[in-house]
Amino acid sequence: MEIIRTEIEGLLIIKPKVFGDMRGYFFNSYNEKKFREAVGDISFVQDNESKSHKGVIRGLHFQLPPHAQAKLIT
Repeated sequence: MEIIRTEIEGLLIIKPKVFGDMRGYFFNSYNEKKFREAVGDISFVQDNESKSHKGVIRGLHFQLPPHAQAKLIT
């Protein structure tokens, strides 16, 4: 896993190592131990996925404490 720091404070790009061959590919999208080593002690408890049709734009909800949530975006 490669961690890429950005100009935006708190925004990291987490690039997984992809293992590919003639059959396709495999990658580990989340590993708690490696994530904590790279990012710190952050509790990651939920993973959602959505698929949008062409022309649909989705946004993220920004939340302030005490209901703030970190976002993991794929």
